[in-house]
Amino acid sequence: MREFGLIGYPLGHSFSKKYFTDKFEREGVTGNVYELYPIEQIGQLEDLLVSNPNLAGLNVTIPYKEQVIQYLDNMSPVVEEIGACNCIHIQDGRLMGHNTDVIGFSKSLLPKLKPHHKKALLFGTGGSSKAVAYTLKELGIPFLQVSRTPIEGMIGYEEIDQSMLEAYTLLINTTPVGMYPNVEKAPAISYEFIGADHYLFDLVYNPERTRFLQEGASRGATVENGSDMLVIQAEASWEIWNR
Repeated sequence: MREFGLIGYPLGHSFSKKYFTDKFEREGVTGNVYELYPIEQIGQLEDLLVSNPNLAGLNVTIPYKEQVIQYLDNMSPVVEEIGACNCIHIQDGRLMGHNTDVIGFSKSLLPKLKPHHKKALLFGTGGSSKAVAYTLKELGIPFLQVSRTPIEGMIGYEEIDQSMLEAYTLLINTTPVGMYPNVEKAPAISYEFIGADHYLFDLVYNPERTRFLQEGASRGATVENGSDMLVIQAEASWEIWNR
């Protein structure tokens, strides 16, 4: 029996177990199981690996995409560059880190991206934001990173004014703000300056349309949630685990 799973904390919002369980049944994949492993501290990963010797792969979610790096034996060039890992291939007790968020975000973003989406505001500084930042650089899209506690090279939400929103028409939320059950929350920006030229992308997928996306859609903006990104990165993980 090959075992796969997801580490993070908490995991009540996760779609991964159902997705892979349904995939195994739909495609007639036998001898495989996918479980959720909510660990309260990243240090518990070592015990998890010892107690589950059949683990062949793990996905990694909030808040461990960066913290897990220290436990990897090897990592892909992307992980090495951005310092965030969301997919681990386990072979002969060795952990190889990958980042399928980059693949998922890129393929999900591009279908609705228009030539006038020339500059982006990137909300958040966690592991997912690093994958998004890497993708934007690859696409040649300049961006500003926005944080509640900005450091050098970032800006705070209070600095986003009308002129900035007119210039930066691609807005990407990589934070858990607005995720179930806190569905009334949204990134603190002036939504009255959002219009039809804007593209709002939210990595959150539960609810399907966050308040962030609702505010954009009600003003004619293009919107996209994280559902397709999740499916794409999950399939990329499966491909990695079966190499």
